[in-house]
Amino acid sequence: QVQLVESGGGLVQPGGSLRLSCAASGLTLNDYAIGWFRQAPGKEREVISCIASSDGATYYPDSVKGRFTISRDNAKNTVYLQMNNLKPGDTAIYYCATGTSLYGSIWYSLRLIDYDYWGQGTQVSVSS
Repeated sequence: QVQLVESGGGLVQPGGSLRLSCAASGLTLNDYAIGWFRQAPGKEREVISCIASSDGATYYPDSVKGRFTISRDNAKNTVYLQMNNLKPGDTAIYYCATGTSLYGSIWYSLRLIDYDYWGQGTQVSVSS
């Protein structure tokens, strides 16, 4: 049974930093392309970072480029999202995800339909 568990969210002031973790059981994260998504109240879920399998290509939309960094710790079967210089607009629930079609993928996917496995989400709130 595949399970993804996010952690590391919280309340932070503008300009602050957080590191989100996505720990997996039931699969080896390094074998899969992984995505981080977020969803703010009243808004659609959006992709904010992706990484291909085996530390391949990464993706960041302009809204977070230069502030967010995705990385893996294969020994811990965990993917991280380091978030710096946080802004109030970053407030949302953050999710990690992967999918069966992303196994061994040398590329990442921006399509939600490709993601079968989702964590429960972790709340990030940026406010003074």
